[in-house]
Order: sequence, then structure tokens, then C-alpha cells
Amino acid sequence: MPSFDIVSEINMEEVRNATENAHRELATRFDFRGIVASFEYKEKTVVMKAEAEFQLQQMESMFRTACSKRNLDTSFLDVKPFDANGKTYRQTIAFKEGIEQPIAKKIVKIIKDAKIKVQTAIQGEELRVTGKKRDDLQQAMALVKSSDLGQPFQFKNFRD
Repeated sequence: MPSFDIVSEINMEEVRNATENAHRELATRFDFRGIVASFEYKEKTVVMKAEAEFQLQQMESMFRTACSKRNLDTSFLDVKPFDANGKTYRQTIAFKEGIEQPIAKKIVKIIKDAKIKVQTAIQGEELRVTGKKRDDLQQAMALVKSSDLGQPFQFKNFRD
């Protein structure tokens, strides 16, 4: 019976490269000359430091651009509120990985409402979709791609 898995993963090596590219761009920007500002990659998060809140907003925009250039979907980004510590402002960017339970239930409901002849099972942070025909599975893939649920999905382990 054909099946595939719906997952939500991010390539952390590409995130590290995007962080380095954004840090290099920061060094060349005229409006950041003489200002203490930095990007730092730490265990699946990126920490931005700057002297003012508006600079953090500019740095977030730079990071999003760097991610786009590395073919990373920016809907993975989970930007936390900034905190001020003396003269420096810090902001942490985390990354959404895995499919959380409420979103998984929404995907199952979307597929069931479309009346496609497939079965969907939640398996931890991923979903397994099985059906008798490849066409039904491809229809389910197209449906999940077209639904806007706030994070990108990948399809793995397509088996006939």
C-alpha cells in the first residue's frame, strides 16, 4: 500500500550559513559602522545583539533575507521579544521544527474534509498518509501544500 510521511524539518547547516552571511553583511553596512551589533548561532537558535531596538528590526530583516538566499523558508522563524540589558538589546530567533499536535489535527481534518480516499495517522511530530492509489496520495500532498498553516511541510518516504 503506497504511503508517505509529512514532516516539518529545517536544515540547521543552512541556518548556520545564513547566520554567517548576515554577520558579514552587518560588517559592510554603513548604518552599522561603529556600533556594537552581532549575530550568534547557538544550539538551534540565533541571538542578535545591538545597541537599539530599531537596529534589531533591521538585523531581523537582514537575517530573513540571508535565509531566503539560502532557500530556507522564513515561516520557520520564531522571533522572540527583545530584552534590554544595560546598553545592549538582545533578541532570540528560534526555529519551528516538527508538527505540533494542534497543527497535525488540522492537517488530518483538512484531508478528511476533502474526502480523499487516504488514511492519516499522527506519529509523534510527523504524519503518515497511506492510500490505495498514488493519485490519491498526490492529491493529499497538493492539498497540504496549498493549505496555509503557518509552517512549511516536506514529504518523505514515498513508497509504492
